[in-house]
Amino acid sequence: MIFYQKLVLKSAISFKAFTLLLLNIIQFHLFTFSALPMLAQFDVNLVVLLVLLICGLLSQNAAVTIAAGVLIVVKITPLNEFFPYIQAHGLNLGILILTIGVLTPIASGKLSGESILKSFVSFKSLLAIAIGLLVAWLGGRGVKLMSSQPDVVAGLLIGTVAGVALLRGVPVGPLIAAGLLSLFIGK
Repeated sequence: MIFYQKLVLKSAISFKAFTLLLLNIIQFHLFTFSALPMLAQFDVNLVVLLVLLICGLLSQNAAVTIAAGVLIVVKITPLNEFFPYIQAHGLNLGILILTIGVLTPIASGKLSGESILKSFVSFKSLLAIAIGLLVAWLGGRGVKLMSSQPDVVAGLLIGTVAGVALLRGVPVGPLIAAGLLSLFIGK
């Protein structure tokens, strides 16, 4: 287990190392926890995660690969008891980490106070502010829609993951996609 901890703690996990780690954990799980009878039942969700993992590997998309791999490990180990916590707090934690990443240039001084003030006088910067406001509003509508109509979540997630894996997008799309959908269906 120490090997796994050292491998995961490296700052840049290569796809090959991550895949080997995942395969070792699956093999360890199969032979240690007697999961063979459990895996005899067909689990569509696990198959979907495996397909997403393969798509992430083939498209060399670290976000999809790591997310699918981590969820597979959680699913096939006793860590699966944490799924309710991940479902309840994962989105908020992801938004928090994304916000920290966006604000880091301000905190580090890479984006000076002078350039922040200049953003209120340039046309491109004012347009960027307006688009930022629109996207934040759409994201808020998306969260409400995903909460009130869970039947659209699967389609939004499939479209977003396909966009991430195949079009090299980033996985912030479900909220914006749901916000755009809410404009069309009136919620």
